[in-house]
Amino acid sequence: MSRRHRVAFTLLRSGWFCGILLLLLAVFPSALPAADPPQRPKVRAITAFVTIDRAHYQAQIGDTLKVLRAARTAFEKGGYEVQSIRIVTQPFPEYIRGISKKEALAFLGELDELAQKEQFEPNLGPAMMRDNDDPAGVELLGEILSTNKMLLASVIVADDDGIHWKSIRATARMLKYVAEHSPRSQGNFDFAATAMVGPYTPFYPGAYHTGAGRRFAVATEGANVVEQIFAETAGDTEAATGRLTQVLSEHARALEAIALRVEEQTGWTYMGLDSTPAPLKQVSIGAAIEKFTGAPFGSSGTMTAAAVITQALRALPGKRIGYNGLMVPILEDTRLAQRWSEGKYNIDSLLAYSAVCGTGLDTVPLPGDISEEQLARILGDMASLAYKWHKPLSARLLPVFGKKAGERTDFDDPFLENALIQPAP
Repeated sequence: MSRRHRVAFTLLRSGWFCGILLLLLAVFPSALPAADPPQRPKVRAITAFVTIDRAHYQAQIGDTLKVLRAARTAFEKGGYEVQSIRIVTQPFPEYIRGISKKEALAFLGELDELAQKEQFEPNLGPAMMRDNDDPAGVELLGEILSTNKMLLASVIVADDDGIHWKSIRATARMLKYVAEHSPRSQGNFDFAATAMVGPYTPFYPGAYHTGAGRRFAVATEGANVVEQIFAETAGDTEAATGRLTQVLSEHARALEAIALRVEEQTGWTYMGLDSTPAPLKQVSIGAAIEKFTGAPFGSSGTMTAAAVITQALRALPGKRIGYNGLMVPILEDTRLAQRWSEGKYNIDSLLAYSAVCGTGLDTVPLPGDISEEQLARILGDMASLAYKWHKPLSARLLPVFGKKAGERTDFDDPFLENALIQPAP
């Protein structure tokens, strides 16, 4: 008789119910409930940074795609599903300088068509980097976002030199224009105002670079990992922080090892990993946080959960780049969209959470009659917070033309949920 059987029979004499249960488990160990298999993050993006010129951009993009596709194969062989490959150019005002507006729009339209054909996501970089840049670039960007399908871009509204108030006002005007001129007001989904965001972040739309190119970075989609760990450690901040740090560190090391092999094989420089646990619809960071707090997102404890995630991310090994903080994109996350519609949190809540994490204001639905002045004030609050704490934040504000507070958005995009529009702050 094995030791396991002897223990079961001993307990049977002292307590028949427990003994029978243990005897069954001794004979049929498969009766034990199976633990959930460990979740793996996806690779949200492999993002390449290139410097193009109008005469040779197709060949330059083609060479970059060879590197990106080889990198995607390497990550997939390593067990990580890859969601997208992305290409970021230098700021677009640099390579349309000296040509007419009509010629610039035609060239960028060709780039958009190439992206659709080759299935990559192109980012044009910032229309304004400094507050003394020509705001005509932002005006042109409004037309670009309103008429193209694939192109993304940004404006830098705060940096080490301070808050860029001229850029903020130009951005507010552009947001109104795009809301009124793009189908279903969706053009602003492809734009971000960024504050204190450095170059080479792999997440869109705020990615940019000003160097020679031939660099790449990696971003993750790991809300599922956070949800599993928060379910196991609900309410226990120390256990949650420790376990989340341990698991995410394992993946950070594995992902970096693959990236370094790609670097060696391609000659492209690996800039780092952004381990922000990005959500995507049902893979919800909102649901993950609710597992930890036991209450709807926006309730007391939400900020603590945000701090736990941020603390774990800051402890990860390896080269890091980008945000590396909690991401709360309202309309890219099913649970967040639900709680927004219920009025459980608002813009002020998101700015408060941003004090302890990398939230910012992401995919925020707004009434179509919001004024430029109101938009500028919201952008200014985000920029002021980022500059005060020297942390990367961004804003994707989505005013919906023709919609008022209390009405529902009607976006038609596979990556967007729809939600009730709350009153403008």
